[in-house]
Order: sequence, then structure tokens, then C-alpha cells
Amino acid sequence: MIDLKIVRENPDLVRASQRTRGEDPGLVDQLLDADAARRSAIAEADTLRAEQKSLGKLVGTASGDEKQELLGKAKGLADRVKAAVAAQNEAEATSAAAHRAISNLVSEATPPGGEDDYVVLEHVGEPRTIDDPRDHLALGESLGLIDMGRGAKVSGSRFYFLTGLGAMLQLGLLNLAAAKATANGFTLMIPPVLVKPEIMDGTGFLGEHSDEVYHLDDDDLYLVGTSEVPLAGYHKDEIIDLSTPKRYAGWSSCFRREAGSYGKDTRGIIRVHQFDKVEGFIYCKPEDAEAEHLRLLAWEREMLAAIDVPYRVIDVAGGDLGSSAARKFDCEAWVPTQGTYRELTSTSNCTTFQARRLAVRYRDENGKPQIAATVNGTLATTRWLVAILENHQQPDGSVRLPEELARFVGVDRLTAP
Repeated sequence: MIDLKIVRENPDLVRASQRTRGEDPGLVDQLLDADAARRSAIAEADTLRAEQKSLGKLVGTASGDEKQELLGKAKGLADRVKAAVAAQNEAEATSAAAHRAISNLVSEATPPGGEDDYVVLEHVGEPRTIDDPRDHLALGESLGLIDMGRGAKVSGSRFYFLTGLGAMLQLGLLNLAAAKATANGFTLMIPPVLVKPEIMDGTGFLGEHSDEVYHLDDDDLYLVGTSEVPLAGYHKDEIIDLSTPKRYAGWSSCFRREAGSYGKDTRGIIRVHQFDKVEGFIYCKPEDAEAEHLRLLAWEREMLAAIDVPYRVIDVAGGDLGSSAARKFDCEAWVPTQGTYRELTSTSNCTTFQARRLAVRYRDENGKPQIAATVNGTLATTRWLVAILENHQQPDGSVRLPEELARFVGVDRLTAP
């Protein structure tokens, strides 16, 4: 949630942020009305409770007919208090829902516009010329790395098996990410992949993209689409020490329904229902969040250098941000057979949005609890295999692995079995 004080004091700023996102600025006025109604209901209930308390004291000292009269008044007042408390609860629920409906404030540096209005910040590396390139699935099948057919047979469309060196390639990639993360001061975590509704909602994933999330109805638990979710919930309802930022790297399987993406990227492993990922997640003071965001982007770039693929860094436009992010950078790798760049990493500065929902706080220099900030970003994931296979394919059909990655895979070249 955004800071309610900002909504009250500068509603035009919030309306402008909503417009930048392509979302309804009228939600700001709905929240202001709901907040005013909530405060009025609280004041009414408090006044009646105070009156009830005073009347109770009078009843305690009265006797005879006077006491009976006061008891009659007390009964009527009790009914009014009960109704006022019910009205307060309803007003608070309405206000909370209106508050949660508003996305995070967009950073002033975020470009305006929608999905296609990103700003390219930098190109790194030059795509090399590959005569007659084969796509990652053709390479993966010919080298015995990927089996989509049996994945579909066992689980349905958009599932797959990684086999032999394909499995070793993914494990090597993720181990490389884990090693780099721990060397940079991250604590490696293997989190649960099923979370409670309040954790999923707290990270902002049950808004407009809730249809992307798998839900287990019988258990009322959600399968995570990123370990950002359990890591965001790790310090829920805690006051933590942020004298230095807390940096975690979560290694998990991830699950996405890919609702609404039928017909898109159906070939291969670009857009699938299950994949593995190492995700960086940082808790810090709000004034440190922008610097931590840039540091996390630098660590993503360090990983991309290790797999030696051409990529570009883009500043994502406001209309393409998730509800939690104030600013987001994506690193997109060149995919030769598509002749374009595709997302490999995404890093978001969520400011205090998630931590406010999850009540994660720290103490300032005066010992007063304050809301923390959170930052997240991809350090490696299954989709990276697409860029690795296609960019490092050789004329003989094999795939050469970059030296740093090869050390973790155990071979420097992928060849047919």
C-alpha cells in the first residue's frame, strides 16, 4: 500500500501516478471518501463509547428509580454503540479495500506510456552472425537437453523435461547465480513455494494479475510465481535491524498459469507453467532503496556477463509496471532466431509498498518504528537457457559454454549423446 498521508496531502501526485500507469485516477477520490467516512465512523463510535463509560459510572452510584432510568438509557446506548462499532468495522473494511486498489507511486524517473514505451538505456555486446541459426528447442532436442513431448504427455502443454546435460546446464546456471549472490553478501534461501493468501496479497500479486496465480482451493494456499513472495513474507509483522540492508537470494521452483497468453511463445521454454529461479530480494531503509536497486541491476549484469550473451537494459514504462513497483529495469538478451531481445531479468524498486502491507518495519535513529523498503530482481532462471543455447550454438550443432558457466556445468561443450 502507498502511504495514506501522501494521498491526503497530495492527491494530485497520486492521480498523476495512476494516469502514468494507465489506471483509474478516480480511485484516489474513492479512497479519500472512504477514509473520511472511516474517520467519521471511528469518531462516532469513540464518542458513544465514552458516553457509555460515563453512564456506567452514574449507574454504579445511582439507586432506586434513578438507577432504573439510567439502566434503560444504558440499554439504548449499548444498542447505539453496537451499531456504531458495526458501522466502523464496515467503514474500515471499505477504506482498506480502496487503499489496496491503488498501485504504488510511480517514480518520477519512470518513462510514461505502456508496454512498448520503454527506454533503452544501454546495449551490451554485439549479436554475432550465425548462418541458419536453430532455435533453442531444436538445439535442445537434438542434444538431448529438452523433452517437450513427454512433458506434455505427463503434465499438459507448456511443461517439459530437462534431461541429461540439460538438467546439468540449469543446475550449473543456478549454482553460478547462488555462488555470485553469496559472494556479494546475499544469504541463500530455499523458501516454501506454497504461501498463505495474506502473503500473496501482501506482495501485490492478487490484483489485476491474480489469474496468473495457481490456487489450491482445499488448502487455501497459493503456488508462488517467484520466491520474491515468500521472501517478502519472511519478516512479516517484524521490526528488523536495517543498519545495513538485508539481502536474500531465494532458489525455488516457480509456477505461473500464463492466463491470457495462449498462442504466445508456445514453442519451447520461453513461456512455461513451471521453471526454476534464483531471485535477489533486499530489505532496506527507504532512503537506500534507489541505490540498492542499482546495485541489484549491477549484480544481474554480472551474471549476464558470465553467460556471455548480447543484451540491452531497458527502463520499463509506467503502464507496464506491476502494481508493487515504482521503477523497473529489465535486461533483455538477444535471441538470434527471433531477431529481437527477450527479457531475462527484471529488477523492481517497490519502495515501502510491500513492507507496509506486510508490516515490516525498522527503527530509525530515534528508535521510532518506520516502514521498510523492498527491492527484488532475477539472478538466473530457466528462460536463460534459451539465450545460452541460441547465442553459443556452433556450425556442427553443438553448443559452446562460456568458461565461467562451464565450470559449474562440468563440460565446456554440449554435444549430441
